[in-house]
Amino acid sequence: MSFKCGIVGLPNVGKSTLFNALTNSSKAQAANFPFCTIDPNVGMVPVPDERLEKLSKVSNSKKMINTTISFVDIAGLVKGASKGEGLGNRFLSHIREVDAVIHMIRCFDSDDIQNVNPNVDPVRDLEIIETEMMLADLESIQKRLEKNNKKNVEEEQLKILEIALDCINNDKDISIIKSQFEAKQINQSGLLSIKPKIFVCNVDEQSVKEGNHYTSTFIEKFGEENTLIVSADIENQINELENEEKKNYMDMIGLKETGLSMLIQKGYKILELDTYFTSGLEETRAWTIQKNCTAPKAAGEIHTDFEKGFIRAETISYEDFIANNGWVNSKTNGKMRLEGKDYIVKDGDVLNFRFNT
Repeated sequence: MSFKCGIVGLPNVGKSTLFNALTNSSKAQAANFPFCTIDPNVGMVPVPDERLEKLSKVSNSKKMINTTISFVDIAGLVKGASKGEGLGNRFLSHIREVDAVIHMIRCFDSDDIQNVNPNVDPVRDLEIIETEMMLADLESIQKRLEKNNKKNVEEEQLKILEIALDCINNDKDISIIKSQFEAKQINQSGLLSIKPKIFVCNVDEQSVKEGNHYTSTFIEKFGEENTLIVSADIENQINELENEEKKNYMDMIGLKETGLSMLIQKGYKILELDTYFTSGLEETRAWTIQKNCTAPKAAGEIHTDFEKGFIRAETISYEDFIANNGWVNSKTNGKMRLEGKDYIVKDGDVLNFRFNT
């Protein structure tokens, strides 16, 4: 599975610049006027994982295939978008299609880059976007709960919509739904305001290491657990450098990780994802799964026939696979296990599936 993150925010906060940096492309038009992104741009990025390279070397694989993440650059929203202002509902619908939302927040001053509001205020800007998403949910829920439409909604979905409606109308925390329903059911509801969120504070070059008064105000209000401080301009500069130059430049400005690396880590955490591997002479490959995924479900990521005909999973931990130099020695040294249908795949497992055709 590949997961999809939508980059949202007010116009001119740096969404397209970040998108171009993350995807190492110039797909998204980055310009100094509102709504320069009309249709959403989509870029698929390989997820860096140093374990993959090490496994590939041990297995002497001909190919190495990373798992992927997709970024979607969604046009700038404005106050009143849920009622059609700016580019309106058309772009709110694009947010419904993503697994997680990256809120891009302007945390820099600039006379050269237009601001759709009179001043820089990251807390206000996020509240505008979240309000528009909530209002769009409210309209969607009310339509689906109308008498004529209600009969077409499944019972579990009805419960989710009714709880969400109560939360929105009475200013309650809508995230309580997450403790009452499975992620799959919540995703099917299409609600915007409950999607997992990452907050990206876009700062100038001087603030990328320690942040600034804007990021401090934002973190004080929304917390730091899902907040990243990134400079979209610096990410673009880093992408233009070769590996050695990239490392030297990052050391010089005090950056330990790229924005891409930090976003992927946050994305895996908030979406509760793990990675398992298959490794052999032909290829070594990374596969993304939900946490607490059973072995048959993990096999189904490769092919549905693997899940349907699942018998056993030959299983070696990443550490044992490397320490014993691959499959043969791992088996000889008793490090390979045969796991059945109830086995919960762990992050880093190296698997080979036995199945009936």
